[in-house]
Amino acid sequence: MQVQAINTALTAYAADVLILLLTEGAPAPAEVANLVGPAIEADFKAGFGKTALVYANNAITARKLLLVGLGKAEKLNLRLLRKAAAIGARAARESGAASIAFVPPTLDGFDADLTAQSLTEGALHGLYRFRSFKSVAAKPQVESIAILGASAAAVARGEAFAAGVNKTRGLAWLPGNHLTATDLANEAAAVCGAHGIEIEIYDKKGCEELGLGLLLAVNQGSVEEPRFVVMRYKGNGGQGPWLGLVGKGVTFDTGGISIKPTEGMWDMKYDMAGAAAVVGAMETIGRLKPKADILAIIGCTDNMPDGGAYKPGDVIVGLSGKTVEIRSTDAEGRLVLGDALAYAVKQGAAKLITASTLTGAAQISLGPIRFGMVSNNETWQQEVYQAADSVGERGWPQPMDEEYDDLFDSPIADMANSGVARAAGMIVGGRFLLKHVSETPTVHLDIAITAWNHKGGAEEDLGATGTAVRTFVAAAERWAK
Repeated sequence: MQVQAINTALTAYAADVLILLLTEGAPAPAEVANLVGPAIEADFKAGFGKTALVYANNAITARKLLLVGLGKAEKLNLRLLRKAAAIGARAARESGAASIAFVPPTLDGFDADLTAQSLTEGALHGLYRFRSFKSVAAKPQVESIAILGASAAAVARGEAFAAGVNKTRGLAWLPGNHLTATDLANEAAAVCGAHGIEIEIYDKKGCEELGLGLLLAVNQGSVEEPRFVVMRYKGNGGQGPWLGLVGKGVTFDTGGISIKPTEGMWDMKYDMAGAAAVVGAMETIGRLKPKADILAIIGCTDNMPDGGAYKPGDVIVGLSGKTVEIRSTDAEGRLVLGDALAYAVKQGAAKLITASTLTGAAQISLGPIRFGMVSNNETWQQEVYQAADSVGERGWPQPMDEEYDDLFDSPIADMANSGVARAAGMIVGGRFLLKHVSETPTVHLDIAITAWNHKGGAEEDLGATGTAVRTFVAAAERWAK
């Protein structure tokens, strides 16, 4: 899909659909006021996400005008602007458009480049289609997007973010038989190869040599070998300090011996959304090239039950040297991440951010609106929170009381991998991870619910959302400064 910054008057640009975004009570641009005025006066009040299609009738070069509501100006932010752009792009596609053009709105308090970037990101997000295994072809796609009056740099930046987010979405969407641990590692290698990022991929034997006991335990019941992937982006010449990005790559989660209920298990193909977000972040980082050193790690396996699978009651030794009593084989993600985080610490990461679809408790606590944040360092947690907020992703810090550690105490090992009676499940899962990083400042993002849109809607199809990519990238750019 071609995306361009075009310096052409809105009345002169030949697109199938010209998209105008309007806040409540704001007039249309003077050049098209006579054309869209009747629609605004009749029933288009610019409520957020509302649309109205107007035929140009040769009054301008574009064939149609699409009005998209931004709602009240005082409530608008970059996240909502992206969402409105996605809604507009999808509505234009439904009208049969092959080419669309956005007229960036002039908004008080909004930087013009950030506005253009948000429109680009939103349009590419909304128009993205997941790989289909259906025998019937999808409807035609929009072929070109123009952002009128924008800078080429702002549009390119929007493309970079969208590329990473959509890469993540595409990976998390794939069924387990189309994305094994080996496949996920190969996808990471392709991204690194495209951007000159160093990568090491460890097979099962390599994982054994590294001492990744927790990852290997999860993999015991699988016919698919695990993969452990280490990516090094040397934007600061490899001299450090290193920011570590770590993701959980469980390509399908049955729950293992502690098997999940049948209903909804098919969605467990996206249990690798955290690892996918790391891969997507490296795609964007490779394009934007911040002057920072980034260590990115993903542990990849599926979680299957068979005669050789690990069992409740087993005690496993992780790379950190900590022993873990297995209470539930369905609490496997924290095992995979525990080893990955311990490896990042051994490799000298100064600070860490990890993302995973870790707990169902995240849904109970926060719903699909915000991801949970669990940390061992309040200052670092606040920095990551601000990084997320700056790019329109929303987290919520959880309590840091050490007493929560008592909830996953074990009489036989250093810790258990599951808590007592499901109490404080999201905090317990995060606190478990912190046991494997020593004193290294770490923030865990529990994206279990925000990583997947279970209903779909006006802005995106049902499926993976790409959550955490923007947070990773924003943190990397701040790290560069």
